[in-house]
Amino acid sequence: MTRQARPGGGRWEWRSRALPWPERPVVMGILNLTPDSFSDGGRFFDRERAVARARAMVAEGADIVDVGAESTRPGAEGVSAAEELDRLIPVLERLLEEIDVPISVDTSKAEVARAVLGLGCHAINDVRALGDGAMAEVIADAGAGVVLMHMKGEPRTMQASPHYEDVVGEVRHFLEGAIKRACAAGIASSGIVVDPGIGFGKTVDHNIELLARLDELADLGVPVLVGTSRKSFIGSITGRGLDDRLAGSIASVAISVLRGTAGVRVHDVPQAVDSVRIAALVERAGVSREAAR
Repeated sequence: MTRQARPGGGRWEWRSRALPWPERPVVMGILNLTPDSFSDGGRFFDRERAVARARAMVAEGADIVDVGAESTRPGAEGVSAAEELDRLIPVLERLLEEIDVPISVDTSKAEVARAVLGLGCHAINDVRALGDGAMAEVIADAGAGVVLMHMKGEPRTMQASPHYEDVVGEVRHFLEGAIKRACAAGIASSGIVVDPGIGFGKTVDHNIELLARLDELADLGVPVLVGTSRKSFIGSITGRGLDDRLAGSIASVAISVLRGTAGVRVHDVPQAVDSVRIAALVERAGVSREAAR
């Protein structure tokens, strides 16, 4: 029995570019074009360094490059659409010519989405899950893909004592609604991916609960993407600073795969690729064993 036999999950296809799920989980590499990202703010603010980093991630095994120009770290202030586009357009024009994997853009502004999809980018990674009323139509009109993420509140305030009665149930309910809105707008179901939003309006305990119960999102019918890379909950658990969270990040990648996630969003691509490869083999062996019973 292969991974296709797992219940739920759906295909993953952005603008006729088929991603490897369900054959194997997808690795999305993060490229921040911001001066203030929590993890690598400023490192790739220079255009040439950003393009070189994207090429390196593809060589390391990234299936997608996810480009963002507005920080969504806790406490972050927003930037204008004009500033976001000033950061994005020169880099995206180069990447669309120089790399051969799908490019997603991390934005919640329909104006920005319209411009980058017009260039030829493949998907929008929307932390506000179509919160901009025009976003769904923009994505549908372009025939592009979308990542719909759960976030409680907004980046500036989201970590101010978030509360849930049942974090997994509430996140699942939110994502179900977002999927319905996306489909109603005409976005192809094969282009829809959901993200439970680890660290976005969640405590350490909420994040652990979500990771432990990721399999409960599998029957939403679309792929699930998980982003844990270098996040503060890893530091809270391990006592490690930002530059020392690789081991914890890779452990969370393996756990996500074993819980059935379709993809992981990471900064450290080669280490994540190795972790995904090993965890996917173990997960597949477990599926086969269960089927044989």
